[in-house]
Amino acid sequence: MASPLAAKIAREYGTPALVVDMDRVERNIARVQKICDDAGVANRPHIKTHKSPLLARLQIEAGAKGITCQKLGEAEVMADGGINDILISYNLIGDEKMARLGALLARTSVTVAADNPVVITGLRVAAAAAGRALPVVIECDTGRKRAGVETPAEAIALAGQIVSTPGLSFAGLLMYPTETGWSEAQRFYDEALAGLRELGLDPAIVSTGGSPNLKNVGKLKGATEHRPGTYIYNDRMQVAAGVATWDDCALHVYSTVVSRAAPGRGILDAGSKTLTADTGGLDGYGLILEHPEARIARFAEEHGFLDLTKSNTRPAVGDVVRIVPNHVCVVVNMADEAVMVRGDEIVGILPVAARGKLR
Repeated sequence: MASPLAAKIAREYGTPALVVDMDRVERNIARVQKICDDAGVANRPHIKTHKSPLLARLQIEAGAKGITCQKLGEAEVMADGGINDILISYNLIGDEKMARLGALLARTSVTVAADNPVVITGLRVAAAAAGRALPVVIECDTGRKRAGVETPAEAIALAGQIVSTPGLSFAGLLMYPTETGWSEAQRFYDEALAGLRELGLDPAIVSTGGSPNLKNVGKLKGATEHRPGTYIYNDRMQVAAGVATWDDCALHVYSTVVSRAAPGRGILDAGSKTLTADTGGLDGYGLILEHPEARIARFAEEHGFLDLTKSNTRPAVGDVVRIVPNHVCVVVNMADEAVMVRGDEIVGILPVAARGKLR
């Protein structure tokens, strides 16, 4: 049997639906802002999770220094929404992006990341188009083996290229240490800092990242800011990482059971187009709050296959259930909007304004 709120959402908006508990959102914003404040580092939240200027403004009003975006398109949406201190933590390449970056820089404060000479060479075009200096941070790989220079010597060399490139200014270093790799990150930073100072440079920004690293905020001596993103909503991955509880999970996917063709199985109307195929290293594709022993075992595009063989309670056809996603960031990007609630009341619709900004 659906709760009154679930029944109302299903009746007025249909399912599957993304539902955001604004009370929990505000608690999460306040909690993480306090973590950063207590550690003496600025909070620069990553908006790739919520993709909403409205929520970005709530974060800034609570004390955040500015925001982080992964893609230029996200930054453009945020600037249109009135956000004026934006870090783009991603290599930007190509004439089309340089034209857009120049236009963005001309109207708001933007810092960009780079980890190679090709990117740095291209960025001068954007600075020239804007007619103002473009600050650049060097992305450093401190263990994730994603993007970023792998040695302090590379970081020092890129800093030298930045300061010798017309229109660019060296702003600092950007890192995303692994949850257990902060001592290695410290060694990287200390060596890089010594080399930078030999060039007469001091990083104004030393940025660390990630909601899974909230328990490590402030551990890097010299850090000036942290870039958490998922914390505003949280998900199964954050609970598994020990940085959130189920009560901190502010976004649920409401889904209807549309078939129970056999006693041990069922079908949800939320498939891979809603919950996505990102397991996050977890078993199944989300936690059903009403039936935690049930398993969302596999997907078709519009079908979520339920394995109920180990569940003591089993939903009936027509039941609306609440699902905590494995990885909420990618789930948000699948929807145009979310329903905002407080308690049992619907309070509005939240557009996912930066949805689909892949470039």
